[in-house]
Amino acid sequence: MGFIITGGINISGGVSLDAPPAATFQGSTSGFMTGGRAPPSRNVIAKWPFANSSNATSVGTLSQGRYALAGQSSATTGYNSGSGGTNLLIDKFPFASGGTGTSVGNLTQARYTCVGQSYTPTSGYTSGGDIGPTYTTRVDKFPFATDTNATIVGNLTTARKGLAGQSSTTHGYTAGGENTNGTVSAVIDKFPFSSDSNATSVGSLTQARSGTIAGQSSTSYGYSSGGTPGSGRSAVIDKFSFASDSNATSVGSLSQARMYVAGQSSTASGYTSGGFVDPNAQVTTIDKFPFASDSNATLSQNLATANDQGAGQQV
Repeated sequence: MGFIITGGINISGGVSLDAPPAATFQGSTSGFMTGGRAPPSRNVIAKWPFANSSNATSVGTLSQGRYALAGQSSATTGYNSGSGGTNLLIDKFPFASGGTGTSVGNLTQARYTCVGQSYTPTSGYTSGGDIGPTYTTRVDKFPFATDTNATIVGNLTTARKGLAGQSSTTHGYTAGGENTNGTVSAVIDKFPFSSDSNATSVGSLTQARSGTIAGQSSTSYGYSSGGTPGSGRSAVIDKFSFASDSNATSVGSLSQARMYVAGQSSTASGYTSGGFVDPNAQVTTIDKFPFASDSNATLSQNLATANDQGAGQQV
């Protein structure tokens, strides 16, 4: 006679084992780029499929035009927090219909060029950013289950803006960014989701860079792509391990060097959308690179309108 362990996965023969919840830092169907700096500040919600190379289409609008904002994802809903002009708004939109974003709360501190992390299945985080005239170390957290204000839960090791954000199933990560003294950082920080704690430094990127780097996450690695090393634009894609605290390694290059990019993650690939290239031009490019092998990115599809400084989500 079979036995049962209460939980989720039924295996023939009578055994049931608990199943971990789906990771909201990865999507199975679609990527999103929200907001941006067209100019003027954009409120567009752009969406594209992971399954094919169809271009992005507009599926809704945010509650207001915003740029240099952070993006988070629950299993059903996309979130945005912060914005240029030191905005503290948190709003959300449904993945299923796009529609119009609604305001659900505020950050503890108005900021922009901040970065987002997502914890399966409960919370969104907003880390770092520019609070004018200086930068912040603050890490805020807000719940997915209720519409309410964020609370402060910790601090990064250094105040930075224009950094990348990644998420594992247990920790949030930040990588790179610009320090308050104007120098460019290579620092990789991590903070736990299980407790409200300060971040610790766990390694370095292969190239110090800022300028709003795109962050992507596989189940095993955090990725950083694009940005600026201080002048010009970067095409670097590097990755670091979630399993051990170690430096990043270089794994490939984007199809074009650019900064002010947004990052998205499917279960198989990382995406880098939009951005700003030399000579001072916004692009529609959506690049894709595989998680299974260390390879250069390829041009996968395009946004409907050239855009930069948007946020990334996925479902």
